[in-house]
Amino acid sequence: MVQQFRKALLRLHQSSNKVSSESKLHRSGRLAREESIRERSRAKEKNPSSRTLRDRRRRRPKPPITPTPQRSVRQNLPSSSSVSRLSRLRQTKQQARKNSRRRELSSLQGMPSTPQLLRSTTPSTASETVSRRSSFVMPTTLRYILRLLILGIGLGAIAGTFLAALDPTRKILPAEANQSQQVEKKKKTAKSSALPMKAESSELNAKVREIVAQYPQFQPSFLFVDLDTGEYVKLGDTTAVAAASTIKVPILIAFFQDVDAGKIALDEMLTMQEESMAGESGTMQYKAVGTKFSALETATKMITISDNTATNMIIDRLGGAEALNQRFQEWGLQSTTIQNPLPDVEGTNTTSPADLANLMAMVNTGSLVSLRSRDRLLEIMRNVVTNDLLPQGLENGATIAHKTGNIGEMIADAGIIDTPTGKRYIAVVMVERPHNDRQGRELIRSLSRTVYQYFTAPPKLPNVTTTPATASDSVATEN
Repeated sequence: MVQQFRKALLRLHQSSNKVSSESKLHRSGRLAREESIRERSRAKEKNPSSRTLRDRRRRRPKPPITPTPQRSVRQNLPSSSSVSRLSRLRQTKQQARKNSRRRELSSLQGMPSTPQLLRSTTPSTASETVSRRSSFVMPTTLRYILRLLILGIGLGAIAGTFLAALDPTRKILPAEANQSQQVEKKKKTAKSSALPMKAESSELNAKVREIVAQYPQFQPSFLFVDLDTGEYVKLGDTTAVAAASTIKVPILIAFFQDVDAGKIALDEMLTMQEESMAGESGTMQYKAVGTKFSALETATKMITISDNTATNMIIDRLGGAEALNQRFQEWGLQSTTIQNPLPDVEGTNTTSPADLANLMAMVNTGSLVSLRSRDRLLEIMRNVVTNDLLPQGLENGATIAHKTGNIGEMIADAGIIDTPTGKRYIAVVMVERPHNDRQGRELIRSLSRTVYQYFTAPPKLPNVTTTPATASDSVATEN
């Protein structure tokens, strides 16, 4: 019991010492505060403006004051002193300034305003923080992307304009456009009639019908057109009939078209194949298979001696019958087609006087071939060996570039005629007849003679009647 009593007294004594030490500290702190208050009052009495200066100094940020053991003791006291309040106020203002600076930096960088926000983020609100961060980042990123796109488009437009201004080919584009327009114009011209058919001659029409009436066993179709005056006469000119060898005229024109385009050279060598060899007309059929002929020689024999083997070789060189038929349609020919290779004794290849006359008119104007090819083409047609049809109706001094056709049921001739007076006209006559009836030749000759005489006749002068002058007129004239 005695020992327990001693221990209790010892604990009481220790607690009393502790309280006395705390009271001493409290008393010393109170004395220090009172002393500082008295010092401030004395300083104020000596210098009244010191308070204003102290207030200014208080507004400016000051480095944090390292607390002394005495201050830390005062801060831990239950009732904080005025000095500790001032220090805490300064620290609060400094922290507020730091936070404002961090907010400014974070607004520029697209980050959250203060690190405290991140520190205060709990696991439950982490997704909200990420969404806030993305809401700050995405608009800025999109703004930058849009600005870059606008800048790129603007630079591209400026560069394109500059390059277009410096591009030397920009002057060629209008020429190319004009060239394509000219090609389209030629196609449209080819599809429409190239013949200058202005007025049909009633007088010539009556004469030719009198001739046709003398041959009732025949079915003629013809077209004659004066290229200078546009005067014409026709009968069944659009009727499709067997072409016979007149089909070689559009083939020859297609040949020279490819010569103009550089697809065929005149000195190009063509090899005669066995499948191209044909009889009925021409001499190439008697040559050995594999014999070579120049392209110009082959085309010339096709027309001058109407060589069927040469014709088949030219058809093959031009791509075949289908390719040629497509070209004939592009020219605007309505009745001209190739169905079988030559010789076509059955008459499956067809044409019409209107198609052949239009072809000759387009050759004359240079619509289908160049002028150089036109001259060469007409020269070949002027050397045709068979001259017993249209040429028999012409007089001395006239020339004709033509091509004949002759199978059992049909006989024809088509060409361009130049008269000694400088007139040029087109003549196409096709006569369907009884098999090999020779009277068909006489019909073509008669028609050729009548039309030639009409077109070459001198123009008729109008009838002018004169009246004798009266006496008064004589007197007036003398005066």
